[in-house]
Formats: sequence, structure tokens, C-alpha cells
Amino acid sequence: MTLRITRRRMITIAAAFAGTAIAGGVSAPAGATAFRTPNIWRGIALGAEAQIQLHHEDANFAAVQIGECVSEISRLENLFSLYRESSTLSRLNSSSEFHKPGIEMIELLSKAKSFSELTGGAFDVTVQPLWQLYAEHFSTPGADPNGPAQDQISAALDLVGSDKISISTTRIGLASPAMALTLNGIAQGYVTEKITALLRRAGFSNVLVHMGESQALGGHPDGRPWMVGIKAPVDAENLLTSVPLNNEALATSGGYGSPLSADGRVHHLLDPRTGRSANHHRSVSVVASGATNADMLATALSIMPTNQAPNILAHFAGARAIILTSDNEIVRL
Repeated sequence: MTLRITRRRMITIAAAFAGTAIAGGVSAPAGATAFRTPNIWRGIALGAEAQIQLHHEDANFAAVQIGECVSEISRLENLFSLYRESSTLSRLNSSSEFHKPGIEMIELLSKAKSFSELTGGAFDVTVQPLWQLYAEHFSTPGADPNGPAQDQISAALDLVGSDKISISTTRIGLASPAMALTLNGIAQGYVTEKITALLRRAGFSNVLVHMGESQALGGHPDGRPWMVGIKAPVDAENLLTSVPLNNEALATSGGYGSPLSADGRVHHLLDPRTGRSANHHRSVSVVASGATNADMLATALSIMPTNQAPNILAHFAGARAIILTSDNEIVRL
């Protein structure tokens, strides 16, 4: 059974494009350029709600560039999607190796391996067998609400570890045929960053991109930053806070996005070191210079206690976090 984790569905709604409404009451600074009618595309990318909002005086040119973005999203999904049988990731998982993987897959997995080492294994893309174990467990009628038995978890953990991935320019290999990767904690950020870069090369300077994570190119065309709202866990009608973005990215992670047990204590944010759901926080949002790093950081910091977060953030210039603790306290780092 394949575990289809939709960890960003609630978080997508929570983190993206609420800024359009939030910012409506903010006056443009004196001398700011006139607001141009935005070109907006909405769709799905890697299983999450996606949106591109850009501003350009030539609407036809903008529409053509959005078409280029949609084609690029599809191409990247053919690399990273866990749910497309023909994707590079799916073929790697089914055969434990993939030859001539391409620069994007090499780059993404290399980043993931380095970040796993930095976080002491709190972030790890080899966690898919553990997620699959939980999916199978909770799909069984009368399943223990505490999750799988410890011996099952221990067996799955034997397959976890980024050191078990070998990467070269000609081949990516997994140490065991039973291993499998998931890119849920990095690919959406990577795709967001790639689409933003594509639009930058096309000459755009006022863009907000959301592919499960949000990234701003420049600021809002009326002279202020883009404002992106983070909605409160569970209560999606209320905002936890809003975040200004100017050439920055925002990612949000929280166990409430995909609960597995009725009480929500068992969820998709599984600690790769213990095999159990991490419940240090209700949600973690990270602002960073790029969406790939923001995505990885939000995932890892969700697994780690609050007091460990500053040391990890210090490795990324300008990165900052907004953490809603299990006691509903907002901590800004």
C-alpha cells in the first residue's frame, strides 16, 4: 500500500495567498507605481493547491510565461512525484536504483543528504517505509490508536538513513530493495524556487509563487511587501499571523495537516530517529531566502524541540521561524 500523505493541503490553505486579502487595507506608499491588474494561475502541483500571481503591463506576455511555468511544473512532477508511476522517484523506489538521473534529482537528493546530517537525522527523505507502515496500520479496522507495534517500527527504522543513499552523476542507488524515498519535505519548496527563478529570467520583478510553499520575487507592485497569512491549526477560518515577504520564501509544517489517529496525536510528522510522531509543536513556519531551505527547515524544526531550532537556523543567513508550541504559545526565532 502506498502512503499518500497530503501534509500540505491544510497548510497550503493556511500559508498561501491570504496576503492578498490581508494587504487590502494597507495604503500604497507615496510615489509607488500604480497597481497593475494581476495575472493569476491556480492549479495543483505535487498534490498541493498551487498558485502564481504576477504583474506585468503586457497581459499576453504574462499569459505565455504562465504557460511556460505550467509546463515546467509538469516536467518537475515527472521527476519528484511519489504518485506518478513513471516518475524518476517512483522508478527509483521500485528498482532501488536509477541510472542517468539528471541534474535536478542529483541536486535535490544531495541537499537532502546534507540537511539530514546537519539536523542529526531529524530530516530524512528515506522515511517512506515508516510512513507506509503507519498507513497500513491505520487502514486496518480496530487498529491500535497509538500506532504500530514497536517491533514493526524498529524494522521500518532499519531502512531509514540518508547514508544509505548513494549519489553520483551516473547513478542513484538505495542500499536495500525495501528502502523507499519521499520528497514531501523538500520537493514542493524546490519546485516553488524553480518556478520563481524561471519568472525572474523572463524579466518579472513582482511575483508571488505558491507550489505548496510560497516565494516572493520582489515586493508587491504597489510598493509594499507581499503579505502571506498563516492560518491557525484546525481553525482554518482564523489567522495565526501574517508575514511580509520581499525576495523571501515561507514554508509551514504541522501535524494537524494529516492526522492519523482520532485525537491527532499520531500524524504524518514522524521522527526518523524514533519512528513516532513528533508533538513538540502545533505548527512551524520558516522564512528563508529560498523555498527549498524554508521547506526543509519547517519539516525538521517540527521534529525538534524549540531549544534546538536556533542552532539550525543559524546555518541559514536571515532565516527565521514562527513556532506555535503545543501549549499554543507563539515563539519567534
